[in-house]
Amino acid sequence: MLYSMLLFMQGLILGLIVVASNPSPYFAALGLVVVSGMGCGVMVTCGGTFLSLILFLIYLGGMLVVFAYSSALASERYPETWGSPRVALNSGAYVVGVLMGVGYFWGGWFGGPGGGVGGEGEFSFSRGDLSGVALMYSSGGGMLVVGAWVLLLTLFVVLELVRGSSRGALRAV
Repeated sequence: MLYSMLLFMQGLILGLIVVASNPSPYFAALGLVVVSGMGCGVMVTCGGTFLSLILFLIYLGGMLVVFAYSSALASERYPETWGSPRVALNSGAYVVGVLMGVGYFWGGWFGGPGGGVGGEGEFSFSRGDLSGVALMYSSGGGMLVVGAWVLLLTLFVVLELVRGSSRGALRAV
Protein backbone atom coordinates (compact mmCIF):
# COMPACT_ATOMS: atom_id res chain seq x y z
CA MET A 1 0.00 0.00 0.00
CA LEU A 2 2.79 2.38 0.86
CA TYR A 3 4.64 1.59 -2.37
CA SER A 4 1.57 2.22 -4.50
CA MET A 5 0.99 5.52 -2.67
CA LEU A 6 4.58 6.59 -3.34
CA LEU A 7 4.29 5.53 -6.98
CA PHE A 8 1.10 7.56 -7.41
CA MET A 9 2.64 10.60 -5.70
CA GLN A 10 5.75 10.45 -7.92
CA GLY A 11 3.55 10.17 -11.01
CA LEU A 12 1.52 13.14 -9.78
CA ILE A 13 4.64 15.28 -9.36
CA LEU A 14 6.05 14.26 -12.76
CA GLY A 15 2.70 14.97 -14.44
CA LEU A 16 2.59 18.41 -12.83
CA ILE A 17 6.09 19.09 -14.16
CA VAL A 18 4.94 18.07 -17.66
CA VAL A 19 1.95 20.40 -17.45
CA ALA A 20 3.96 23.34 -16.11
CA SER A 21 6.91 23.05 -18.48
CA ASN A 22 5.22 22.42 -21.83
CA PRO A 23 3.83 25.41 -23.77
CA SER A 24 1.98 23.27 -26.32
CA PRO A 25 -1.64 22.50 -25.35
CA TYR A 26 -1.50 19.05 -26.93
CA PHE A 27 1.16 17.67 -24.61
CA ALA A 28 -0.04 19.67 -21.62
CA ALA A 29 -3.47 18.03 -21.95
CA LEU A 30 -1.79 14.62 -21.86
CA GLY A 31 -0.01 15.72 -18.69
CA LEU A 32 -3.36 16.77 -17.19
CA VAL A 33 -4.79 13.32 -17.87
CA VAL A 34 -1.77 11.75 -16.13
CA VAL A 35 -2.13 14.13 -13.17
CA SER A 36 -5.83 13.40 -12.76
CA GLY A 37 -5.25 9.64 -12.98
CA MET A 38 -2.47 9.73 -10.41
CA GLY A 39 -4.45 11.98 -8.09
CA CYS A 40 -7.38 9.60 -8.24
CA GLY A 41 -4.96 6.74 -7.56
CA VAL A 42 -3.84 8.54 -4.40
CA MET A 43 -7.49 8.84 -3.37
CA VAL A 44 -8.05 5.12 -4.01
CA THR A 45 -5.09 4.16 -1.81
CA CYS A 46 -6.55 6.36 0.95
CA GLY A 47 -9.91 4.58 0.66
CA GLY A 48 -12.09 6.92 -1.41
CA THR A 49 -12.88 4.64 -4.34
CA PHE A 50 -16.24 5.99 -5.48
CA LEU A 51 -15.34 9.66 -5.13
CA SER A 52 -12.10 9.11 -7.03
CA LEU A 53 -14.11 7.58 -9.89
CA ILE A 54 -16.49 10.54 -9.95
CA LEU A 55 -13.60 13.00 -9.76
CA PHE A 56 -11.79 11.25 -12.63
CA LEU A 57 -14.89 11.39 -14.84
CA ILE A 58 -15.41 15.09 -14.07
CA TYR A 59 -11.74 15.84 -14.76
CA LEU A 60 -11.86 14.01 -18.08
CA GLY A 61 -15.00 15.90 -19.14
CA GLY A 62 -13.49 19.24 -18.21
CA MET A 63 -10.18 18.43 -19.88
CA LEU A 64 -11.99 17.43 -23.06
CA VAL A 65 -13.55 20.89 -23.23
CA VAL A 66 -10.27 22.65 -22.38
CA PHE A 67 -8.32 20.57 -24.90
CA ALA A 68 -10.81 21.22 -27.70
CA TYR A 69 -10.82 24.95 -27.03
CA SER A 70 -7.05 25.32 -26.64
CA SER A 71 -6.27 23.21 -29.69
CA ALA A 72 -8.68 25.31 -31.73
CA LEU A 73 -7.05 28.56 -30.66
CA ALA A 74 -3.41 27.46 -30.75
CA SER A 75 -3.10 25.59 -34.00
CA GLU A 76 0.66 25.35 -34.46
CA ARG A 77 2.19 23.58 -37.39
CA TYR A 78 5.17 22.30 -35.37
CA PRO A 79 4.35 22.32 -31.63
CA GLU A 80 7.17 22.14 -29.11
CA THR A 81 7.70 18.63 -27.77
CA TRP A 82 9.45 17.28 -24.70
CA GLY A 83 12.73 17.04 -26.60
CA SER A 84 12.98 20.73 -27.52
CA PRO A 85 15.62 22.71 -25.58
CA ARG A 86 13.19 25.22 -24.04
CA VAL A 87 10.90 22.54 -22.65
CA ALA A 88 13.85 20.47 -21.41
CA LEU A 89 15.31 23.52 -19.62
CA ASN A 90 11.96 24.29 -17.97
CA SER A 91 11.50 20.66 -16.93
CA GLY A 92 15.01 20.54 -15.46
CA ALA A 93 14.36 23.73 -13.49
CA TYR A 94 11.13 22.30 -12.07
CA VAL A 95 12.82 19.00 -11.15
CA VAL A 96 15.60 20.91 -9.35
CA GLY A 97 12.94 22.96 -7.51
CA VAL A 98 11.10 19.81 -6.42
CA LEU A 99 14.33 18.20 -5.22
CA MET A 100 15.24 21.35 -3.27
CA GLY A 101 11.79 21.30 -1.63
CA VAL A 102 12.17 17.63 -0.75
CA GLY A 103 15.61 18.32 0.74
CA TYR A 104 14.27 21.21 2.78
CA PHE A 105 11.23 19.38 4.17
CA TRP A 106 12.83 15.91 4.47
CA GLY A 107 12.80 15.49 8.25
CA GLY A 108 9.79 17.68 9.08
CA TRP A 109 6.92 15.29 8.44
CA PHE A 110 6.51 12.44 10.90
CA GLY A 111 3.27 10.99 9.60
CA GLY A 112 2.85 8.30 7.03
CA PRO A 113 0.49 7.97 4.11
CA GLY A 114 -1.61 5.33 5.86
CA GLY A 115 -5.00 5.59 7.51
CA GLY A 116 -7.67 5.22 4.90
CA VAL A 117 -11.25 6.36 4.98
CA GLY A 118 -12.76 2.92 5.48
CA GLY A 119 -11.63 2.04 8.99
CA GLU A 120 -8.78 0.89 11.16
CA GLY A 121 -7.98 -2.52 9.78
CA GLU A 122 -7.57 -4.18 6.43
CA PHE A 123 -11.27 -4.91 5.98
CA SER A 124 -14.18 -2.63 6.79
CA PHE A 125 -17.94 -3.02 6.70
CA SER A 126 -18.79 0.66 6.23
CA ARG A 127 -17.22 3.00 3.74
CA GLY A 128 -16.50 6.60 4.64
CA ASP A 129 -16.94 7.92 1.13
CA LEU A 130 -20.38 6.37 0.63
CA SER A 131 -21.96 8.58 3.29
CA GLY A 132 -20.60 11.59 1.41
CA VAL A 133 -22.09 10.27 -1.82
CA ALA A 134 -25.49 9.86 -0.15
CA LEU A 135 -25.30 13.43 1.13
CA MET A 136 -24.27 14.69 -2.30
CA TYR A 137 -27.27 13.09 -3.99
CA SER A 138 -29.81 14.01 -1.29
CA SER A 139 -28.89 17.61 -0.47
CA GLY A 140 -26.87 18.58 -3.53
CA GLY A 141 -28.87 16.86 -6.25
CA GLY A 142 -30.07 20.12 -7.77
CA MET A 143 -26.57 21.53 -7.93
CA LEU A 144 -25.38 18.27 -9.49
CA VAL A 145 -27.96 18.64 -12.28
CA VAL A 146 -27.05 22.31 -12.79
CA GLY A 147 -23.34 21.40 -12.99
CA ALA A 148 -24.01 18.68 -15.58
CA TRP A 149 -26.12 21.09 -17.63
CA VAL A 150 -23.39 23.76 -17.55
CA LEU A 151 -20.75 21.24 -18.68
CA LEU A 152 -22.97 20.10 -21.55
CA LEU A 153 -23.64 23.70 -22.61
CA THR A 154 -19.91 24.51 -22.44
CA LEU A 155 -19.15 21.51 -24.63
CA PHE A 156 -21.60 22.73 -27.29
CA VAL A 157 -20.18 26.26 -27.17
CA VAL A 158 -16.64 24.98 -27.64
CA LEU A 159 -17.69 22.71 -30.49
CA GLU A 160 -19.40 25.68 -32.19
CA LEU A 161 -16.23 27.77 -31.80
CA VAL A 162 -14.09 25.02 -33.26
CA ARG A 163 -16.38 24.45 -36.23
CA GLY A 164 -15.71 27.87 -37.77
CA SER A 165 -17.54 29.44 -40.70
CA SER A 166 -17.04 26.92 -43.49
CA ARG A 167 -15.32 23.54 -43.77
CA GLY A 168 -13.78 23.71 -40.31
CA ALA A 169 -11.67 26.85 -40.77
CA LEU A 170 -10.79 28.70 -37.59
CA ARG A 171 -12.20 32.12 -36.90
CA ALA A 172 -10.18 34.96 -35.45
CA VAL A 173 -11.04 35.39 -31.78
